[in-house]
Amino acid sequence: MSHKLALIGFGGVGQGLAEILCERGEKLYKEVGFDSKVVAITDMMKGAIYDPKGIDLEKALQVVKETGSLDGYPESPGLIRNWDSLKTISESNADTIVEVTFTDVKTGQPAIDHCKAAFESGKNVVMSNKGPVALAFHELSELAKKNNVRWEFEGTVMSGTPALRMPITTLAGNEITEICGILNGTTNYILTKMEDGLSYEAALKEAQELGYAEADPTSDVEGYDARYKIVILSNTIMKAPLTVEQVKCEGISHLTLDDIKRAKSEGMRWKLLARAKKVGEEVIASVGPECLQETDSLASIQGATNAITFDCDLSGPITLSGAGAGRIETGFSLLIDLINIERKQL
Repeated sequence: MSHKLALIGFGGVGQGLAEILCERGEKLYKEVGFDSKVVAITDMMKGAIYDPKGIDLEKALQVVKETGSLDGYPESPGLIRNWDSLKTISESNADTIVEVTFTDVKTGQPAIDHCKAAFESGKNVVMSNKGPVALAFHELSELAKKNNVRWEFEGTVMSGTPALRMPITTLAGNEITEICGILNGTTNYILTKMEDGLSYEAALKEAQELGYAEADPTSDVEGYDARYKIVILSNTIMKAPLTVEQVKCEGISHLTLDDIKRAKSEGMRWKLLARAKKVGEEVIASVGPECLQETDSLASIQGATNAITFDCDLSGPITLSGAGAGRIETGFSLLIDLINIERKQL
C-alpha cells in the first residue's frame, strides 16, 4: 500500500522532494520497498490541490514551473482545490504531512500549529523547519507520542547530512559528552574568503550574490541560526531540555582581516562553532567564533560546508561533514525520514 503524503508548502524544498519522488520512485520501491503517493499540495502563494487517489507530481511540477501556480493543474474527477493548510492536514487521507512552509523562527509558526493539527488527526509529520523543533520540542514530542505517530526532522540541523540520525543509531551505546560543529555554511564561507584576503563586507556581499546569505544576513552572521541548531542537538542527542534563551550567542561580524591574518600566521583558523558540553549533570551550550589549530578536524572545513564532531566515550571523536543546505539535499532529508517511518526505524 502506498504511503500517502500531503505537502504543506511547495517552494524549493517541497519541489526538491517531489522531483526526487518522480525520478527515483520506481528505484526506491525496488531497492528499499518505499512506495509513496502525494495526495495533496497546499502553498500559500501557489494554491492548493487535493486528490485522494493521488496527484500527478510531474504535471504539478511542470505547471508550477511554467506559471508559478497550481491553478493550471488539469481537472479530474475527485480533484478538490483551494483547501487551506489546516483543512488539508485534518481532512485529507494523507498518512504523513510533509511540512515545508516558510516559518518564523522566532515563533515557530505556522509550523507548530500544523504539527499539532497533524498529530491530533493521527498523522505523522516530517519537516525541515528549525523553529518548531527548537522552540516546542518537548510539547510536540509528547503530543506525537500520545497520538502514536512519528515526528521526524533530520533536515533541521545539516540538511541531508545525517547529523541527528547517525548519533542516535550508529553511535548508540556511546555516551556523547560534547557536540561541536560548524552549523552555518554562510559564516564558514565568509571566514574562508576572509582567509583569501577579502574583507568581511566583500565576503558577505559575495555570499549574498551566490545565494548563501539572505539580503538580511543577521540570522547567519550573528549566530542565531547555529543557536537554534545546537538547541535541537542538545534536546535530541544529549536529552538536555535547553531553550534558545539559555544558549550564549556571538557572531562573526566583529572579526577583521587583521584577526584572520594573525590567526593564520600562528597556524590557526577562525570558525563559528556551536557547542553543547556535559558539565556534571548539566549541558552547557554556546555559539561563538573560536580560533582552532589547523590540525583540528573542524579547522579543515572550507567554504559553505558544514561539519560536526561528536565526542564519544567508546568510539572516540567522530566527525561528520557535508552540505548543510540545498533544495535537493534537504529534499533528501525528508525522503530518508519518510523511508524510516515506513521501515518503522528510528
